[in-house]
Amino acid sequence: MNNIVWHNHQITKEDRAKKTSQKPCILWFTGLSGSGKSTIANALEEVLYHNGNFTYLLDGDNVRHGLNKDLGFDDKSRVENIRRVGEVAKLFVDSGLIVLTAFISPFQSDRELVKDLVEEGEFIEVFIDTPLEVCESRDPKGLYKKARAGEIKDFTGIDSPYEAPTLPAIHIKNDNTSIEKACEQIINYLVKNKYIIWKEN
Repeated sequence: MNNIVWHNHQITKEDRAKKTSQKPCILWFTGLSGSGKSTIANALEEVLYHNGNFTYLLDGDNVRHGLNKDLGFDDKSRVENIRRVGEVAKLFVDSGLIVLTAFISPFQSDRELVKDLVEEGEFIEVFIDTPLEVCESRDPKGLYKKARAGEIKDFTGIDSPYEAPTLPAIHIKNDNTSIEKACEQIINYLVKNKYIIWKEN
């Protein structure tokens, strides 16, 4: 590392943010498998797109097809998975974007690690709070069934813990909430805290 020197850019994060007329940040969606993270994040990105915002969505499964395809699901691999995603998300924030990330990210320390990568106010923890029994009843990928049968090891909520956020910026109870209401709750937060300007459609 002694021979690596940080190269300062002429165009700053602030310059890029001015072009987008938004405050760049990470919307970090966390919750159990099947909680609705990806569904809500996808719907929210569409709403933001039509509002004229500049975004990018990083999804847990998609990232494991490329950037993190060499990682497993043991605790060490999960930590590295989130570390890499955090570094990528930081680059997107530097580019002026609002980046949405949909990852189980079961450990509080990992989420804190990502929060510490960016400046204060640039990390927004969005807890998609869905009871385990509801997630398991949905089981869109059949993963809970496999975990219960012992076919999948280290599965969050079954034989690996999930550390729920204690003070998330946005807390969505998603056992009986529409996607539209969930998106509205997040949009209201972004507008109130001046991350975006809501445009009348």
